Amino acid sequence: MGETIPIAIPRKGRPLESVLDRLATRLGVDDLADDVSSTLRHEKALTKDTLSCDRDVYHRLADYSTVGDPTEPEYTLLRDDRAGKPRRIVFDSVTIPLEGVDGVPSGTSVQLVGREEPFRALRTHEFALGFDSADLVLEEVVELRADPLQRIADINARIDPSDTDVQVVTGLGDTVYHTLMATPDATPSSESIDRAFLEEYTGPLCIVPRYERLVQAVLGTEALEGIRFEHPDPTIEEEAAIADAGVGVYLTVTGSTAREHGLLLGEQLFPSETVLMENTVEADETIAGVRSLLADGDTETELAVGLGE
Repeated sequence: MGETIPIAIPRKGRPLESVLDRLATRLGVDDLADDVSSTLRHEKALTKDTLSCDRDVYHRLADYSTVGDPTEPEYTLLRDDRAGKPRRIVFDSVTIPLEGVDGVPSGTSVQLVGREEPFRALRTHEFALGFDSADLVLEEVVELRADPLQRIADINARIDPSDTDVQVVTGLGDTVYHTLMATPDATPSSESIDRAFLEEYTGPLCIVPRYERLVQAVLGTEALEGIRFEHPDPTIEEEAAIADAGVGVYLTVTGSTAREHGLLLGEQLFPSETVLMENTVEADETIAGVRSLLADGDTETELAVGLGE
């Protein structure tokens, strides 16, 4: 019987889909990845009330999970943060055999285990490998300095080894950006909405509470002199709250929602990307083989570009 390597992965959302895409490419599990993605998209639509179903969440959960066969995906229930706190079906676990994979001992398997915050599970040494948003690393452990952090590739250099044994290995290329945005009234017509603008700006900067430390790292502490953080009202869209405050930072893909609220898009301050991480203390030869398998390839990511790969 070979070794089973547990890997912490997100339970839902864009980061999970990015991980599934990487696994489909590296491990040839396209059908499994498609099955999990389609199931969770369907369940998200039910949670958001854009679809309806006459079977309750417990019956659907029983239909999805094949108890006793670890190579079939299992799911679990979490409370969603939407109105009424509905129960939502999310990913739980699945085991994938790696028979015949170069660089990995015969009989080795990986067990994907869903976690709400995989990075924290690596920090507490529950796992040697895991995937999570690079944002959480910034929110938890990067050193705050006067100069800004501009690339994912620089994250490891700002992690204090006495604080955590986790290091970022590579990115998955699912990049969206923490973007600076402002109303026309808050922006002099002659100025760009960029870091230089913030150095002269004084007043409120609207951000989601969890991103306070991230924004401090990304902008640098010097640029934040004279700026006070303002948190959006949870009952309205973040872009609407930024429009009320005048200036803010929020994640954007196309920026269409921001424009609908009359906001001007400025500098893309920092990429948000799902990353593969390793707890270096827990690594051994087999884990190194699995890590190389998951990280190897020519996907162009913000991390790879920053490292000059």
